Amino acid sequence: MKLPFFVQNKVAWIQPLLMSIVLCLSTSRAYASDTLSVAQLLEYQNIAWIIWGGVLVFFMQAGFALLESGSVRAKNAVNVMMKNYTDMCIGGLAFYLVGYGLMMGNNPSGWFGTSHFMPAALSNLDWAFMFFQMMFAATAVTIASGAMAERVSFVGYTLAACVICLFIYPVFASWVWGGHFGGAGWLSALGFVDFAGSTVVHSIGGWLALAGVIVIGPRLGRFAPDGSARLIAGHNMTLIALGGFILWFGWFGFNAGSTLSITGNIGLIAVNTFVAAVSAVVSYILISKALNKAILLSDSVNASLIGLVSITAGCATTTPIFAIVIGAIASIVYVVATQALLKFKIDDVVSAVAVHGFGGAWGTLAAGLFYTGDLFNISRLSVQALGVGAALVWGLGLGLVMYKAIDILFGLKASRLHEQRGLDYTEHAEIGYPEFQQQIFDTAQLTERHL
Repeated sequence: MKLPFFVQNKVAWIQPLLMSIVLCLSTSRAYASDTLSVAQLLEYQNIAWIIWGGVLVFFMQAGFALLESGSVRAKNAVNVMMKNYTDMCIGGLAFYLVGYGLMMGNNPSGWFGTSHFMPAALSNLDWAFMFFQMMFAATAVTIASGAMAERVSFVGYTLAACVICLFIYPVFASWVWGGHFGGAGWLSALGFVDFAGSTVVHSIGGWLALAGVIVIGPRLGRFAPDGSARLIAGHNMTLIALGGFILWFGWFGFNAGSTLSITGNIGLIAVNTFVAAVSAVVSYILISKALNKAILLSDSVNASLIGLVSITAGCATTTPIFAIVIGAIASIVYVVATQALLKFKIDDVVSAVAVHGFGGAWGTLAAGLFYTGDLFNISRLSVQALGVGAALVWGLGLGLVMYKAIDILFGLKASRLHEQRGLDYTEHAEIGYPEFQQQIFDTAQLTERHL
């Protein structure tokens, strides 16, 4: 009986395979023992982990852009995308030149760094760490974009993005995460807990967004003469949902990547991140049913985001059951905060203040309440409250000064005519939806006659 071909020729393919395996094993063993130590291999592994986490955080920019673009009217879709694209570019450059030094440089005073401006010579691990922190700065600065959408000028907004990444964000971040090259931030020295940035990134971004919308005021027609809120619906719910998914995906890099080491408790962090978000959405659905209100996709996405924001501070120091509690309460915070802001005629297009500002504050307090092994410690909670208050004063206070100064010197709010016609056309000479543009112009001209 004739044997199959692969049996007849087994020597032809088995021998080279075995020789290749032996060669690879001997080469890798020699490489590991003769060229790299175990410590070096672990360092390279951690560098790869940090870079991967930073790449995921970078991808969150796409999530913000899609969510914000879908939340505005068609005539402003390009403008919102443009702001998200360029605030990262301008802010990233400002952070490299000055912000990184203020945040991570030698910090003997506890208030700001004094070294490593425009760094040119860092270790491999420190370059990776700097890249990761650049992505965090880009996240903080872009939060205000959606809140101020449809009526903020492009030049005014980008100037603010520069100042935020140059000074406002890195100085506060130095209080919590500073001293990488010596010293320590004053909040860190008190034991303030904010593992991945509920306050450092999200609340600072949220309070800056609040300052911006206060200075530029609401969109035309957002509130009736009697003060009641009118709905100005976004143009594309699909973009909102896709943006929410991308942000959620990137958040695993945001939180788990903050271990800065692949040997950290990454699994627990990822689980806490996920269950906080899903419990927030379920909580929102139950609240809506209890109040006999429609269950909205836009609010469901925002519920998941406030769950993610809230768990960011304590994702490494709490347990999944408390992560579920944190997420569930976060939805209550979202519902109450959005209604309160409308009462004060605060026009926040994407609810960034509620999600990031108030969500970050709640999450930071929760990190103190549900700290594993030290639950409900009033002393720890008081330090957390101090950090929340410091972020509010710093972010909102400096934000008001900055936005007002930009408004006086350069103009922050778009003209009423530009707002009516849409910022896509008036600021960028590009049309996101050409098929609707004539209708937009006709509506704008009709409205202008009554202004």
